[in-house]
Amino acid sequence: MFVWTVDKFVEPQHASKIMAEFYLAGGVGNFVIYLLATIELAIIVAFLLGFAKQWSYGLVLLMHAVSTLTSYKKYLHPFEPPNLLFFAAIPMLAACFVLYYLREADVLWTIKKRER
Repeated sequence: MFVWTVDKFVEPQHASKIMAEFYLAGGVGNFVIYLLATIELAIIVAFLLGFAKQWSYGLVLLMHAVSTLTSYKKYLHPFEPPNLLFFAAIPMLAACFVLYYLREADVLWTIKKRER
């Protein structure tokens, strides 16, 4: 997810094309793409640090679920290039769900509240 976020900063016109094709949001300008990328980056950094797990893990799950589900047409024709690559999103979605579900057990390298 981090690479897709960086792509929005590096090549906003690519992100705009993806928004038009998959999210039915054509004509999205660079400012909106940069704004979305900034929000995504903040969520991903919070996720990586284990900060505000209920929100950051939940938002990562939601973002990935939306991107996976909006690509449903690619799953209907798996052998048309590059559609086979889209199937990697399904186990990733499962992993995001498991991380969200077990977020309290994820304590290695995370920011956690101090116990009093």
